[in-house]
Amino acid sequence: MSAEPKVRTITVPTRQLLDSLAPLPGGMRAVLWDFESDPEGVDYADIDAVVAPYAGGNGWQQGLRRVPNLLLLQAQTTGYDGLPEVAGGAAVASAAGVHAAATAELAVGLMLASLRGIDAAVRDQQESRWDPHRYPGLADRKVTLVGVGGIGREIASRLAPFEVRLTRVGSTARNDDGGRVHGADELVRLAADTEVLVVITPLNESTRGLVGEQVLAALPDGALVVNVARGPVVDTDALTREVVSGRLRAALDVVDPEPLPAGHPLWGCANAIITPHVGGNSDAFTPRIEEFLRRQVQRLAAGEEPLNLVQSGPWKRG
Repeated sequence: MSAEPKVRTITVPTRQLLDSLAPLPGGMRAVLWDFESDPEGVDYADIDAVVAPYAGGNGWQQGLRRVPNLLLLQAQTTGYDGLPEVAGGAAVASAAGVHAAATAELAVGLMLASLRGIDAAVRDQQESRWDPHRYPGLADRKVTLVGVGGIGREIASRLAPFEVRLTRVGSTARNDDGGRVHGADELVRLAADTEVLVVITPLNESTRGLVGEQVLAALPDGALVVNVARGPVVDTDALTREVVSGRLRAALDVVDPEPLPAGHPLWGCANAIITPHVGGNSDAFTPRIEEFLRRQVQRLAAGEEPLNLVQSGPWKRG
C-alpha cells in the first residue's frame, strides 16, 4: 500500500470560508485565493489542495493551470461534472451530503407547486383573479425517482408522508435497504406507469440524455417531469416539444443550456415551472459546507484519504 499524499497548504475562495477553518490542525495552512488575484502569501508551487468557488462560471478553472503540484481539487457542489478534466491527475472530491436536504426540499416543493396549481394561483393573484380548480395533488401519485444516491434518499424520505407510490431507478437493478431499485435500462417501461418523474442522478456519460425522447414519449398524458439533477440528463429539445404541446408538465431547477436563453419556448409555458439552479442554495449551505471543510482539513492533516473522492488521483493504492 502506497503512502498517503501530504497536504499541507489548501486555498479557499472566500474570506468567510478561510475564517471558518480556524483553528487549523498542526502542520496545515489555509490561504485565500479568490481567483481574481494571486493567492495570499503562498507560491503556486506550494499549493497542495484547492477549494473551488461555489459559483462563478468557468474562468477560475484557468487558474488551476498555475498550480503544478495540485493533489486535490475540492468542489463545494454535489455534482462534479467537468472537474476531473480540469484537475488533470489530481484527486477530485465532491461536497456530497452538504446540499442533500436543501435539494430534496426544493424537489418536493416543485412537485407540490405544480401538482397543486400553486404556480397558476400566483399568476392569478397578479391579476386579482379567483379561479379555483381541482388539481392532481401529490398523494397517491405514482412517482418514479431516477437516482438513489444521497439526495435521492432524502427525496424518498420526504415523499413518504405524502403517501405516494414510489418506484426507484438506479444505474443497475438491485435491492438495498429501501427495497427494490430498478435499472436504468427499465426506464422506458417504467415511464408508461409514471405520473411524476423526478430526476436526481449525477451527470456522466451514461446519464447524459438518459431522459430522452423515448422515455418522455412513454410518459402518460399530464405527467410531470421534475429535474433537480443536471440539465443534460434530460433531452431539452424533446422535453420542450412535449411541454409546449401541453401533453406533459415540467418543473425544472436545471436546464440545458443554462441559463435558458431569452425567448426559449419553455419560458412562456404555463405548464412549466423554472427555478434558476438553486436546489442546494439555501441558508443551510453555509454552515454545512463550513463543517464539511473542517472535517476534510482534519483528515488531510492526519494523512487520511479525503471524504467524497470521485477521482482518486494520488490516493490510488499501490
